[in-house]
Amino acid sequence: MAVKRINGTELEQMLRNGLANLRAEEDEINRLNVFPVPDGDTGTNMVKTLEHGLEQAESSAEVNAFVRSLASGMLLGARGNSGVILSQFFSGFAQGLSRAVLIGPGELRNALVRGYRVAYSAVQKPVEGTILSVAREGIEHIRGQITRTSTIDFILSAYVAEMHKTLILTPEMLPVLKDAGVVDSGGTGFIRIFEGMVKYLRGEILEDAAPKAAPEQTPAADLSLFNENSLFIDGYCTEFILQLMNGSSYDQDFRLKSFIGALDRLGDSLVCVQDGKRVKVHIHTKAPAFVIEQAQRYGEFLTFKLENMQVQHNERDRIVKPRVHKALSVVAVVNGAGMKTLFENLGADCVIDGTATMNTSSQEFVSTFESLDADRIVVLPNNKNVILAAEQAAKLVPDRNVTVLPSKSFVEGYYAIAMDVPTEPDLEKRIACMRTGVENVVTLSETTASRDYAYHEIRCRKGEEIAFLSGELVCVNSDFKDAILGALSMVEDADDRETGIVLRGKGVSIDDEDALREAVSERYPMLELEFVDAGQEIYHWVIGII
Repeated sequence: MAVKRINGTELEQMLRNGLANLRAEEDEINRLNVFPVPDGDTGTNMVKTLEHGLEQAESSAEVNAFVRSLASGMLLGARGNSGVILSQFFSGFAQGLSRAVLIGPGELRNALVRGYRVAYSAVQKPVEGTILSVAREGIEHIRGQITRTSTIDFILSAYVAEMHKTLILTPEMLPVLKDAGVVDSGGTGFIRIFEGMVKYLRGEILEDAAPKAAPEQTPAADLSLFNENSLFIDGYCTEFILQLMNGSSYDQDFRLKSFIGALDRLGDSLVCVQDGKRVKVHIHTKAPAFVIEQAQRYGEFLTFKLENMQVQHNERDRIVKPRVHKALSVVAVVNGAGMKTLFENLGADCVIDGTATMNTSSQEFVSTFESLDADRIVVLPNNKNVILAAEQAAKLVPDRNVTVLPSKSFVEGYYAIAMDVPTEPDLEKRIACMRTGVENVVTLSETTASRDYAYHEIRCRKGEEIAFLSGELVCVNSDFKDAILGALSMVEDADDRETGIVLRGKGVSIDDEDALREAVSERYPMLELEFVDAGQEIYHWVIGII
């Protein structure tokens, strides 16, 4: 079927078909992950990211309106590095279609080019042999062949075919893929989305591609709990999407920072996110009329929600506890109740349980930032696969003054908080001290291999005990103690190190702890280790040495 133009409604159905195709291959894509530890599977992250985008998207026959809301939803719902890169691609895709009511061949070509360029710019050190290479070469190899007479199905079919060619070559670009004998998982997932879109154009509608169901109705609040004698403390929860308008009756000089400043005087819990010519706002205020007046200086409302929070709180029979203002608040991502308690006791103001895979979305970070009343916010992702989502969330709420310290392990986060000096009035000095904590600790971790793995001279089989040094697999053994000692032997000046912390994982026995303590003490008598029952999943032991 030759399709020359598509509208926003058709593009939405194509992407739903793409999501269904991706979801059908989710487990297979996860198995392509070469890392021998299941901490953040690519297929799942990509599914969750696109899923969130489509859930939040506003259906529209106009392409630009649909893709704008899709991209906004994906940016907030992005999980893991693959999800963040996917969301950035569609952010660029939306930018390329910002003025398009329909998609023709030229618009599609430009959007695909803009998509990969924005995705590349979002990654500090782009790595070839990944989803980035697949997306770039797919369009660059065919862009010169696209003319005004090209059909949408021809362009996307050629795009998929070229991406497959690049995918086959990813092991030659990235040695870790070659050693493992697999192609890139992110590139594979990306192709599956566009394959599903092509299937839709050919009439193959996948079962899981049904339009989103209407949201469940929230039960009505009991209005009898608020009457003429009630105290009104909390104000109104006010949320809206503002469409910035052209025309002489509207102020054309919209500046997000100035707008935030004007609203900030009217309430708290303020979050403003601008996406092109639309602004999403959340604020708690006792004066919604003044908020509305400020907003309508610049445009009109696409959506609007106003809720009396006192009714909600009375219904829950909850005492209102005002937030405590802090100069600096710390947000940490952890895994498990024990780890949560550990970081709370250290002084973290908000601890996000990222579950076993630590796949925290940008939306979860944004909601957490909203809940804090602080001049500065420091985020400790504590996992390399969470850093991009945290950084993306920080960009979405520039008024919250968020600093992401790129901690890649729980012990890096632990020492970051330990190095903080809460009494220091200079916030930059406090953050610098925390950064020193992240940078000066050496991280070791140990677990059981969940899959066969090979990279350079290191090989392991599923079920073997494996130890990592700064995230790199360095030792394989049948005994966990020997694996850890082997990794320790590779630490610079290991014999002179004196202190460290050992986080014991979920299901690891006290007997194992005693055995490890004895083995390390015998080999490194100068090294004093503090053991903590942190209960993290996946890794049996996470060790920080300073």
